[in-house]
Amino acid sequence: MAQSIKLDQQFINFAKFGDTKADGKTITLTQVDKWFKQAQVFDKKLTQTDTGIAFNKFKSKTITFPNLLTFIEDLAGQKKMEPDEIKSKLMECGPPGTNKATAAVHTGAVDRLTDTSKYTGAHKERFDASGHGKGKEGRDDLADDSGYVGGYKNKDTYDKK
Repeated sequence: MAQSIKLDQQFINFAKFGDTKADGKTITLTQVDKWFKQAQVFDKKLTQTDTGIAFNKFKSKTITFPNLLTFIEDLAGQKKMEPDEIKSKLMECGPPGTNKATAAVHTGAVDRLTDTSKYTGAHKERFDASGHGKGKEGRDDLADDSGYVGGYKNKDTYDKK
């Protein structure tokens, strides 16, 4: 019974993943394929084509949790696999992830350009000793707020002519 509850919770997680309007009661073929891929259910025996064929038997774009159990039983029967083996992989795969699609790039050029210790001149003033940005204080010269460009020789002489 606890096994079914855990599988049901995973079903809800994957049914909601990537769909802001989803309520977690039904799941699409795309979400099932993502779940199977993350759980490493796909191999040389079982492919996404097989899941597509088995899913189309339900004549619907989405299926409910009881239908998912039927789907797994049917798929396992076609491929001569144990349904409990598929279910255990699906339960143990963890919450839906993004496969590190937004991981930071660490190449020589990027590291060199983002290393604040190598900045010089006015740009060097924008960062503190630890390399964190100072914000507005680092960008603006807050001492002189007269509106004149630095080094202007005829400051305050407009009205004297």
